[in-house]
Amino acid sequence: MAGTAIALTIGGSDSGGGAGIQADIKTFSALGVHGCSALTCVTAQNTLGVLRVDALPAESLTAQIEAVLSDLAVAAVKTGMLLNEELIEATAAALAPLALAKLIDPVMVSRTGAVLLEPTAIAAYRSQLLPQAELLTPNLHEARLLADCPIQDRAGVERAAERLLAMGPAAVLIKGGGLAELRGWDYLLSGSEPGRWLRHTPIATPHTHGSGCTLGAAITAGRARGLALQEAVAQAKRFVEGGLRRSLAIGHGQGPLCHWFQLVDAAATPEGSPWGPVALDVLEQNGR
Repeated sequence: MAGTAIALTIGGSDSGGGAGIQADIKTFSALGVHGCSALTCVTAQNTLGVLRVDALPAESLTAQIEAVLSDLAVAAVKTGMLLNEELIEATAAALAPLALAKLIDPVMVSRTGAVLLEPTAIAAYRSQLLPQAELLTPNLHEARLLADCPIQDRAGVERAAERLLAMGPAAVLIKGGGLAELRGWDYLLSGSEPGRWLRHTPIATPHTHGSGCTLGAAITAGRARGLALQEAVAQAKRFVEGGLRRSLAIGHGQGPLCHWFQLVDAAATPEGSPWGPVALDVLEQNGR
């Protein structure tokens, strides 16, 4: 199809299919974007947790990225699990010449606190990838680690976002799901506009595996399709909300959200899917 939007995701494979590259590709497809991928590592995991992680050689990652970029008109790129300094450096070098939307999802610590990054790699993230980011999307654990400051409430989130913005990204979106009082709230700060708290309806489900990856992939898909950044963020939050409403109670642990919820909704509703125009409640701007 002529004019097809194309996005590239760089990250780790989830053998259980709920997060990582698998979640990204499902999200791209659901939002009308052709998804390409470059694997950094292979994980053995399921709904109960991660059992093993094997990193690919940096040369393999570079070759995958070059193969995609030499042939396909990629409009936006997302990074996920990079694991070690060598893979971060290879990713940063490959992305540096590219003038396109870059979403950096610093997959360092899971929402439950499990560390997914080698300690020596944090400095490489700060110096090589953050300055390239159009949008940085850490969860609360990752924001604490990168900004090197405590986060216990909204004020802490705002301080961390300011510190992270000073490290070079054009905008920062800190995901608030790690604190009970901030479930459904994310904080968006850019260098050109005051910070905003953005809300979607909290969904009462334990099956949220892959929601962070899906949010970043949905934003990337929106940017690949030409949406402005804030509009892409709004679309992505609504997409995650829909996926959580239809989350999958599969396996014996934390199941994933449903990436094809529009099809389920369309089948259940005579008029078609109720998934319509994106709307976000904006709580306030800084300086409340």
